[in-house]
Amino acid sequence: MGEIVCQTCEKTIEHFEAEKVSVLYGVCPGCHECEELKNEER
Repeated sequence: MGEIVCQTCEKTIEHFEAEKVSVLYGVCPGCHECEELKNEER
């Protein structure tokens, strides 16, 4: 069992089936912190 974690707020976004336990990083779609960072980068 693996999980996808938001690289900004570190909340678990989703779990997925995998042979090994692993953590993948992404950005959650509704994360307020993520939206602020995107706006700062522009």
